[in-house]
Amino acid sequence: MNKMIEIPVFNPSGQQVGSVEVDEQVLGGEVRPALLKQAYVRFHANRRQGSAATKSRGQVVGSTRKLYRQKGTGNARRGAIRTNIMRGGGVAFGKKPKSWRQDMPTKMRRLANRNALLAKAVDQEIKLIDGLSFDKPSTKQFNAILSGLGIDRTCLVALADTNTSAARSARNIEDATLTQIDRLNAFDLLNHRYVLAEKQAFEDYIRKISQQAEPVTADTAAPVEAA
Repeated sequence: MNKMIEIPVFNPSGQQVGSVEVDEQVLGGEVRPALLKQAYVRFHANRRQGSAATKSRGQVVGSTRKLYRQKGTGNARRGAIRTNIMRGGGVAFGKKPKSWRQDMPTKMRRLANRNALLAKAVDQEIKLIDGLSFDKPSTKQFNAILSGLGIDRTCLVALADTNTSAARSARNIEDATLTQIDRLNAFDLLNHRYVLAEKQAFEDYIRKISQQAEPVTADTAAPVEAA
């Protein structure tokens, strides 16, 4: 029998009014730190611009004439002015533009996203709210909701629609990051202590990923070793 995880549901006043049960197998069955690390490192690597560049001695503008004769001056032997030991010369073994991009199979990416959500659920860091609606944007009102829920650290606010008054209320909070619930990923989940989501939107999201979820095997969950 599959194990069910209970995620608490609160009202805007911070009082628990129920819970939502999620099948542990839908979220990967167990937390896999190696898979989560691979997904997290991949996100970081793919965000790198990779445009760092320096000029070698062949690219620096300057004469190739020998500065002075080889012997008889008492100075160290010196060649062209563009050598790497001269001020303004080229860089030895300098950086060149490169791609840091890492690939990850679609099944592993989806499993990592679900697994990050499982890790949050196991640590009781997911809070669902029933009836999150604002007449007009109010950062003060949204801050009061976070305080009532005991959210005092970074929070990922996952909503079905990011153009509502509630969404606009969360945009100006320093430790809150707004995202659409369909775009949840392992990187954002692991980068925030808490996840705050609307009850209905969360249930729809779980229903959607349960249709995408495939039986988890050891081969699927195993991280890819670097060559």
